[in-house]
Amino acid sequence: MLINRRPWSARRSRRRFSAPLTLLTGALAGILVLALGWLGGALTPKPQPDLSGLGDAQRAFAGGDLDGTVEAAERVLAVTPGQPDAALMMVRALIYRSYTDWDRAADRKRALDVARAAINRAPDSADAQAAYAFALHADGQRLAAFNAAEHALQIQPTHTMARVVYGLAYAGLGSFDRALIQLQQAVKATDYQVDALRALAVVQSDAGRYRDAANTVDKAIALNWGLIPLHFERALYALQIGDGGAASTAYLRVLALDSENVKARLRLCELHSTLREFDQAIRTCTEVTERAPDWSAGWHRLGREYFLLGDFPSAQAAFNRCSTLESMQNVAPAERTFECWYLQGQAAALNNDCDALWATYREFQIMALGGPLAQTWVYPPEGPPNCPRATPTPPR
Repeated sequence: MLINRRPWSARRSRRRFSAPLTLLTGALAGILVLALGWLGGALTPKPQPDLSGLGDAQRAFAGGDLDGTVEAAERVLAVTPGQPDAALMMVRALIYRSYTDWDRAADRKRALDVARAAINRAPDSADAQAAYAFALHADGQRLAAFNAAEHALQIQPTHTMARVVYGLAYAGLGSFDRALIQLQQAVKATDYQVDALRALAVVQSDAGRYRDAANTVDKAIALNWGLIPLHFERALYALQIGDGGAASTAYLRVLALDSENVKARLRLCELHSTLREFDQAIRTCTEVTERAPDWSAGWHRLGREYFLLGDFPSAQAAFNRCSTLESMQNVAPAERTFECWYLQGQAAALNNDCDALWATYREFQIMALGGPLAQTWVYPPEGPPNCPRATPTPPR
């Protein structure tokens, strides 16, 4: 028979430490779980920071906020001048903003300066070359834009924005089939989708495929509702297929996005006139001249509306304001609005204001000496029937 000879105190001591040992085991297990959790967290990939600093600009552009996009890209370029991706972002925003209202044309020149700075610092960057190509295209330099876009694609054949400009440049040079091939390839990419869809719509319209253009730009609008130029282009494509209702809706969408937009008001004035809603056209065009008194296009359109209604004194005054502005602003003769002189003269003749008629006619003749004009205005020596005694003296 085996006899346990350990003291009673020893047996009690063993039982006394059994509970704390359980707690210690649980604590060690907990620590192990926490350690594994920490290790797992350390090993789990975290979102990469926006090393280019363009996060704010990208978010602003995605919401159609072109002012915010320009400001955010400017902040990046202030820190790292000529940074290619920031330059491309800023160039896109400037060019699109230049189409939003009547006084934004200078943005296209600024875009060209930004792009030039980028290629001077990084001539082998596809982003920089694409930015330069887009700026050149917006400036009307089609062949130079084509070459720059081609160079960008040689550097990076998968660069979507470069392909977008490549397609636009092909169209600008009259090769619509090749342009469509390039742009249909661009819209399949996952980046620059709005740019690609917009460009495809532009080329479809230029090729006479107006319904396709409207459907394509609708897809771009669905991706970026706040981008105002898309709505202007949607209105244009609607007018090309005779859908005045859709055009009106597009212009009203612009005003919903930018209640101060003057360009949308002018386009609505033109649309009212086309629909023979002359009173509404005059009200809208008057608002244009009040909001943008230095914009000759507003005075030209208001003069036309008054002329169509037979209010020749008001027409003469509006046309005179248009011609005066274009002379004061040194608009090149070939780019001046012919009707601001010609219809001003006709209105003066109908008002029996022969002195004003001949003053306007002489001013036009002097202007014509400055270079070839697309349209001419010539009276016979005896002048118009209602001003027979006033014979114009040829300018010297």
